[in-house]
Amino acid sequence: MALLKAARVSDVPTLDILVPDLAAAARIGAGAKQQRAAGRLALIGHRGKGMNALSSPDRRLQEVKENSVRSFNEAARFAIDYVEFDVQVTKDACPIIFHDNFIFTEENGKVSDKRVTDLRLEEFLQYGPQNKEGKNGKPLLRKMKDGRILNWNVQSDDPLCTFQEAFEKVNPRLGFNVELKFDDNLVYQEEELSRILEAILKAFFEYAKDRPIIFSSFQPDAAQLMRKLQSTYPVYFLTNGGTEIYTDVRRNSLEEALKLCLASGMQGIVSEARAIFRFPAAIAKIKEADLSLLTYGTLNNVPEAVYMQHLMGVNGVIVDLVPEITKAISDLIAPPQTDMEIEDLSSKVMKDATSTPNFTHREISFLLRLMPELVQ
Repeated sequence: MALLKAARVSDVPTLDILVPDLAAAARIGAGAKQQRAAGRLALIGHRGKGMNALSSPDRRLQEVKENSVRSFNEAARFAIDYVEFDVQVTKDACPIIFHDNFIFTEENGKVSDKRVTDLRLEEFLQYGPQNKEGKNGKPLLRKMKDGRILNWNVQSDDPLCTFQEAFEKVNPRLGFNVELKFDDNLVYQEEELSRILEAILKAFFEYAKDRPIIFSSFQPDAAQLMRKLQSTYPVYFLTNGGTEIYTDVRRNSLEEALKLCLASGMQGIVSEARAIFRFPAAIAKIKEADLSLLTYGTLNNVPEAVYMQHLMGVNGVIVDLVPEITKAISDLIAPPQTDMEIEDLSSKVMKDATSTPNFTHREISFLLRLMPELVQ
């Protein structure tokens, strides 16, 4: 991820040409009298305080080990409502928190990898730093998208963790946005999906207590099945919204995501932020269907992009730069103080914002023109 810097909208010249569809959406969002009052914007920490981009020149993306208890509790120091993390199930049916499909290590100068779901819990926890003082774990490496394999070096490391540990050790005021992680390159039968999801639900019903929970998944069948297996926690469908194309058409547009949610009774959509700006008309359709809308992606590390999404009706954003974004949009949210004041997406209660940014026509015009540049 490239180093991201926010522009100051108050210091830019007037831009007269607007993107028609997006301009209309912005005017609706910024209007003094809306058909539906703007909801309080929920902030969600991506994999805790932010994902690890090991090859990025931005050192903020290597501060603390992603998907760790330490990262979750570091995020809790800021005005966020949820932390997002990835859940997989080990060979011996233990839910663990880890993003990648494969885990890499190096022994005697040779790099090797294993599929995470082929490991037993004891094997999985042997990688990286250990909880037991004086015990050394296996070196933990990570494969980049370009094929390079790098040492998983961060400024503040922490052991790999289980689902149970997250429930027991993470600040109880934080909600959990739980991504049900599956390999895009594998075909899953319903029996296998059921086995995985039931193992996850067993842990949830044992440890979740009153913590707000959202399930989400890019895997359409898994998302649908989770909705069938339980009604306690809402299920959101994750989609790139057409920014990438898959063989499964259900994953290829916001329109398909909406159809899937309506057909299966899911409660919301989590979209790549770029898709929202490319297809803003989809927001009204999603709202008309009474679904919540969250977004993710590098664009959410740009304060102006987050402001615009709030104006357009997005309910929450998943961000990597937790300290910077919470500070930048502090006029949109109030720091959580009591359990009753926490943004509760899990019950779809969207509280009114304490204030809404007052963008002039000139500023909205600039932001609409700026978005393509921010996506680069």
